[in-house]
Amino acid sequence: MSDVNSSISLLSHIHSITADFLIERLSNCGMTDFASSHGNILFQLSKVPDMTLSQLTKKINRDKSTTTVLVRKLEKEGLIYLTENPDDKRSRKISLTEKGKNYNIQTSKMSKELLNTFYKGFSEEEKEQFLNFLKRIETNFSQ
Repeated sequence: MSDVNSSISLLSHIHSITADFLIERLSNCGMTDFASSHGNILFQLSKVPDMTLSQLTKKINRDKSTTTVLVRKLEKEGLIYLTENPDDKRSRKISLTEKGKNYNIQTSKMSKELLNTFYKGFSEEEKEQFLNFLKRIETNFSQ
């Protein structure tokens, strides 16, 4: 059996090479200077069209100041826009622009390519089992 202590190192390496994979694909599409956190924000906004900064902060698991910096960059790039929150005048809603929606279309294609590479040679049962293991690990850290 392989050294189980190397699991975290291996997970870290996989995270790094999948990030490199996506950065290369983004660069090929002319989308440079984006971090995975930027993509996660755009992805989250595709699932929930209007979010406050507080809601988004929870979804991407970052602190409020970091989320603010990320949001400002995406707004500057024309990928999101902010509007007044009708429910609370102290906050604003964050939404995708058409450019942001197009970004998500492009990255969805890249994600499919990434997943096909990631799971190459895996049976459906193995994919399900792997996902269940990862969920258990996540639960261990969430308790």
